[in-house]
Amino acid sequence: MFIVTQLIGLAIVSFYNNPEHVLPFGMEPPDEMRVDDGGIDYLGSIFFAFVFAIFLFFILTKINAAKFIRAWFFIVTSLALGLSLNAIFFKMSILSYTTTFALAFAAILAYFKIYKRDLVVHNVTELFIYPGIAAVFVPILNVFGIIILLLAISLYDIWAVWHSEFMQKMASYQINKLKFFTGFFMPYADKKTKLKIKKIKDKYTSKEDVEKHLKKSNVKVSLAILGGGDIIFPIITAGVILKVTGSISQALIISLSATLALLFLFIMARKGKFYPAMPFLTIGMYLGLIFNWLVF
Repeated sequence: MFIVTQLIGLAIVSFYNNPEHVLPFGMEPPDEMRVDDGGIDYLGSIFFAFVFAIFLFFILTKINAAKFIRAWFFIVTSLALGLSLNAIFFKMSILSYTTTFALAFAAILAYFKIYKRDLVVHNVTELFIYPGIAAVFVPILNVFGIIILLLAISLYDIWAVWHSEFMQKMASYQINKLKFFTGFFMPYADKKTKLKIKKIKDKYTSKEDVEKHLKKSNVKVSLAILGGGDIIFPIITAGVILKVTGSISQALIISLSATLALLFLFIMARKGKFYPAMPFLTIGMYLGLIFNWLVF
């Protein structure tokens, strides 16, 4: 799912990188915000916005404003999905009003994702959410800026996971209270547990009864999760390289290096432990950047 999202992300970013295709829904940055390969004019603003969003989410969890958080995520999800779907529908040339239809369809998917909590819809929409968000940030970043941003986010990730355990608390709140997760979310179990779950599902028809008896039976299902930030920053990095160099090969090398770094983390990680993925991804992408610099 990670590598598929990276490839979709490059396709969406490439679409909006064309001057003929502007970002809809008022997301198009003004000309003065578009940067070339020098300067980091808006890096501070991006990092501040990121920190503010995390702080706001933390405050909202403390006052248990679940309804507000769901509404917030519904709006963001709809817009991000709308950006990706708009590019896809335009390329397919199947609709006259692609922007309107893309946003309407995105809102429907966001509703099932946030409020109906369908696992398939959740993971499928995740494939398109982060490419849409990346398309907004790529125009206002440059190579030096993304290098610094990756370093800053990696240091934050290390602190949030291994020091304060803030990320674990945030993930737990999303899964247990909000009933959704911003990132890939894959439950898995051994054969014995799967058989037990199947018997309960075959015996009871309503979702409420199934959930109640699963709790009574003390069925424990493991979760494999990968946060949204770990997915989106490699897309942004590869997108910036594509924008600056115009080389799809160099952008794909960044995506490949990030994927290999994530694979390394999955191989060495111990079950039941949380790991900050961004430091591993950042090292992988730095190596990809060095490879591009040496070869191209």
